[in-house]
Amino acid sequence: MKLKRAAIAVIIGLFVYLSLYSWNLRSGQLDRLAGFTGLEIVKWVLWPCEWVHDQSVEFLDKYVYLVGLKQLNDQLSSQNDLMRLEIMKLREKAAEAERFQQLLEIKPVQGWKTNGARIIAHRMGPTAALDSIILNKGVTSGVGSDTPVLSPLGVLGRVTEPGLSASKALLLTDLNSRISVRGQLHRSTGLLVGNGEGEPLSVKYMKLNAPVTDGEILVTSGLAGIFPPGLPVARIVSVERSDISLFLDVEAEPLVDMDNVEEVLLLRRVLPETNSTQGIVNSTALVNNSTVTEGG
Repeated sequence: MKLKRAAIAVIIGLFVYLSLYSWNLRSGQLDRLAGFTGLEIVKWVLWPCEWVHDQSVEFLDKYVYLVGLKQLNDQLSSQNDLMRLEIMKLREKAAEAERFQQLLEIKPVQGWKTNGARIIAHRMGPTAALDSIILNKGVTSGVGSDTPVLSPLGVLGRVTEPGLSASKALLLTDLNSRISVRGQLHRSTGLLVGNGEGEPLSVKYMKLNAPVTDGEILVTSGLAGIFPPGLPVARIVSVERSDISLFLDVEAEPLVDMDNVEEVLLLRRVLPETNSTQGIVNSTALVNNSTVTEGG
């Protein structure tokens, strides 16, 4: 029974196939249908692959673009850092040139020569007890003991230990500093004494009746012979009169911010030139006179 049904199904199948085959030979409809259907099937089979390909190519393009953009960004960032560094250098050079210009604007004191120097260290000495600075000029540059050190704002101190190519200078705020000063306005004299870093300066031996006032500028008097007269040193901040002392109790502050100075001027006294020619002439005249006398 089963074989009979199978045989009938095969016969029907063959009949349908031969009928369709014969119909297709005459009309070609099945070929066109198969081609259309095949194309659609191929399309829907290949579409996911094509989508994956497009997305991969797009992602790769974006990745390459982002990598190139990152490299360009790194390059620009590096150039920006270099430009910032160059700008900082130019600003430092401009500030240095401005400081040198201020130093050059200081008019030379008559009988003294100026020599520029850099500060290369602060507070040198055992336990850094001395309120001092180290300069990059020494004996080879004409720096000697007690050479005045000043800035465009005023006096800093004096050289105490000149070396061959470097020198130590004692600041006016040091406990060992003593500078003879006078008031710029009322011309009252006194001795400016240092009390250590961060402490106000003291003006000793200023007469009780001296007409000094707060804010008056103190300048070098030139009496000690170390500093030329008239250099600004400090500003008076307080004046007190005592009933038990013959002198005023005067405090002052430096005109120069000692911690922020980088370049200074050194003053060197110009020795008077001797007229060697005149000396030779005088000696010759004396020799001639003695010869004439002996001959006469």
